[in-house]
Amino acid sequence: MADEALKGRVAVVTGGNGGIGLGMARGLAAAGAAVVVSGRNAEKSRRAVAELVKLGASAVAIEADVADEAAVNALVRATVDRFGRLDILVNNAGMNIRKPVHELTLAEWRQVLDTNLTSAFLTSRAVYPIMKKNGGGKIINIGSMMSIFGASFAPAYAASKGGIVQLTKATASAWARDNIQVNAVLPGWIDTELTTNARKEVQGLHERVLVRTPAARWGVPDDLSGVAVFLGGPASDFVTGTAIPVDGGYSIQG
Repeated sequence: MADEALKGRVAVVTGGNGGIGLGMARGLAAAGAAVVVSGRNAEKSRRAVAELVKLGASAVAIEADVADEAAVNALVRATVDRFGRLDILVNNAGMNIRKPVHELTLAEWRQVLDTNLTSAFLTSRAVYPIMKKNGGGKIINIGSMMSIFGASFAPAYAASKGGIVQLTKATASAWARDNIQVNAVLPGWIDTELTTNARKEVQGLHERVLVRTPAARWGVPDDLSGVAVFLGGPASDFVTGTAIPVDGGYSIQG
């Protein structure tokens, strides 16, 4: 490995079997961390673990519905049983239902909020006593550029991602004395399965993103690898409560 800044650390990445989650998991693995991939699609998780092992990492998949309290607690216990510790949590699991507010059902609203926001609360709460006992830890919450501004076609998603930033600030403030740093990453338009569907459903989206993004391209999952290593490692020991856009400059445009 070219970089072993995270050697000996253990990371859990929810939704780590594809897209942004896998990009971050690759960064953590390449930096020496053991990685637990948590997802509901067993075959995708198996492929993700195989990829991480090829990078020289110790990696396992643990299936979990992170919106379910018992499943989250079981995920954390299984991680500690397997590796003896838990140092880094990446709250990446997420989904979207693209409808305007007036067409969104209460069940759909709750599904998005539970998957994107409540899950981050449950997992963070579950790892807290372990990190406190170990003398510290890192929590990385995945927000979105829609944490900053809204979109008519994603009200529940935007609300959940705005909530992620406030949850990040609250937990960062509460747990700083326990040497637990909590930060958010706000990805821009990243080329993933989720945004492939967005391009099908939102006419002209691809072109509008290219025009607005100073980097003049869509991001790729590996564009999130570096920020995962920074926020998961000792370089960020005095960084907490932040929300860092990784968007090629999309959010700085007027």
